[in-house]
Amino acid sequence: MINSLLKNEYGISDKIIEIDNRVISSLSPYFEKIDKTTRYNQVKTLAAFKNCKIREPLFAATTGYGYDDLGRDAIEELYAQVFEAEDALVRHSIISGTQALSICLFGVLRPGDRLVSLTGKPYDTLQQVIGGEGVGSLKDFGVNYSEVSLKDGKPDYDAIRASITDDVNMVLIQRSKGYEWRDTLSVSDIENIIKTVKSVKADVCCFVDNCYGEFTEEKEPTAVGADLMAGSLIKNPGGGIARGGAYIAGKKNYVELASYRYSCIGQGKEVGPTFGFNREILQGFFMAPHITAQALKVAIYCGGVFKELGFDICPSVDALRGDIIQAVKFNDKDLLVAFCQGIQKGAPIDAYITPEPWAMPGYEDEVIMAAGAFTQGSTTELSADAPIKAPYVGYMQGSLDFECGRVGIMVAADNVLKTMENK
Repeated sequence: MINSLLKNEYGISDKIIEIDNRVISSLSPYFEKIDKTTRYNQVKTLAAFKNCKIREPLFAATTGYGYDDLGRDAIEELYAQVFEAEDALVRHSIISGTQALSICLFGVLRPGDRLVSLTGKPYDTLQQVIGGEGVGSLKDFGVNYSEVSLKDGKPDYDAIRASITDDVNMVLIQRSKGYEWRDTLSVSDIENIIKTVKSVKADVCCFVDNCYGEFTEEKEPTAVGADLMAGSLIKNPGGGIARGGAYIAGKKNYVELASYRYSCIGQGKEVGPTFGFNREILQGFFMAPHITAQALKVAIYCGGVFKELGFDICPSVDALRGDIIQAVKFNDKDLLVAFCQGIQKGAPIDAYITPEPWAMPGYEDEVIMAAGAFTQGSTTELSADAPIKAPYVGYMQGSLDFECGRVGIMVAADNVLKTMENK
């Protein structure tokens, strides 16, 4: 019955159905590991809801200045407890993870300071924030910048030590691979980087871009020494329910500096009305461990299917995963586009639309994005994107549930297979 439905509704071939069956039968050991991590994170989150006395009156909306918003304050206490941080700033009005990162950078850094990226070139959307000219970037404000490249995809600890000069006030650690062909950093990797930095200069602010990484392991970077971290609510911690927003968490003094950049000096976290968004932010955070597990399972499944089709994948099926992203190397523009178009076709929203590459703001190259999501741009939901440049790597992430994500991957694989046959 299910195979007939897949063929009739999506035109999926027998070959892809056969590959699906083989891959599914091999994934139980990896899924069991995910379930173990998820259970720990779900119980940890549930206990925090209890300890923070989350209750229905906290769903109430505030307006105007948002003074004394008890729900907002409880959300921030909740995030801090779950992430083992001293404090947190969680707001629906922070547009994206990139804006949250920008708030932290401008909140902490001062003219004459140096920022060092310890994981190579940051994600595209952050590059103008750091080094744009004449646009109010960190560079315009006299903040110096340098990078330490990864060594064979891993932290280069000798180079990290050498990079920590007297003027370094902050280091940036990007947990996820971004548009790079490498494994995501584990929390253990991040802990070792932080220890290396602190051994040279103890007062450096170690700042982690945690996007895509939340709840993939039992600990977050703030539990192993990160002074500050940030991420988007339309990624893992929003649980597919939050319609927007972002969080910042870490040491109290750094969160306070970030809050001054978010609102204004002297008011910081004390202002900001929530307009009734508290309920969905709380519900999304409650669902986040489970939804992240669904996305991880889809990522592993995607890797398995495309490995069967003969493509290189990163990470490998059996890898320790620190984010929800699965990369597939196509070495062919047409196959990359077919992959993304297939993901769109297998999505619940806008399945009839065919995405094409375009010059997206904030990116160096043309980008193709597939995102048939209930929330625009939500990468907690099934999505795929890629810069249009060799070696033509597609980056897939998300899915609110495994079964729907499985269909989306089958459609994408079938689309790639047919494109190969027609070339």
